[in-house]
Amino acid sequence: MKSLKIMGRKRGMSRLFDEKGNLVPCSVIEIEPNIVVQLKTKERDGYEAIQLGSGRLSSARKKNVTKPELGHFKKAGVEPEEFLQESFDSSLEEVQIGQEFNASYFEDVEFVDVVGTTKGKGYQGVMKRHGFGGGPAAHGSGFHRHAGSTGMRSTPGRTFKEHKMPGHMGAVRQTTESLKVLKVDAEKGLLIVKGAIPGAKGCLVSVRKSMKKGK
Repeated sequence: MKSLKIMGRKRGMSRLFDEKGNLVPCSVIEIEPNIVVQLKTKERDGYEAIQLGSGRLSSARKKNVTKPELGHFKKAGVEPEEFLQESFDSSLEEVQIGQEFNASYFEDVEFVDVVGTTKGKGYQGVMKRHGFGGGPAAHGSGFHRHAGSTGMRSTPGRTFKEHKMPGHMGAVRQTTESLKVLKVDAEKGLLIVKGAIPGAKGCLVSVRKSMKKGK
């Protein structure tokens, strides 16, 4: 089977020690059960995809599920899930509606890609956002953390697109590729990968088999 995007939650960072006693920083991802809710086909939907649901709703939160959504889950014969996500690089013949995927999906995988939303930093200047060096630190200088010139003179008389300027920083989708899988605990539903992954603690992330390494 080609790679499925399995949903999980970032639980924070920790550390492990390798066989030589070296400290290895790692990220802990809790893989909640992912249920196949729908198989989309070219004949009916115009494209092929596997729709997975994750995040079992409590009885109190089920009251907020709309009738169309309830009908969608009822048709699949599964309980309502909080999140839905589609995987496009997968074979429809190898899965069935109602099939469950968990952390054991990555037991024989060496490298994974993790997709998440980075932490939002709000409005930031060019030094924090783009790493500008800033101006002189002397008291008489009127140029400390400014961006410098952003425009032109009479020719061409405008500011070019993609010019590095202050603005909103963070809160964007980011993929961290080829992270080494250090440990898989299927019983506890945990996946531990080497290094950092995007997002804050508790945020939703998607994990797939690496598209560049470990094939």
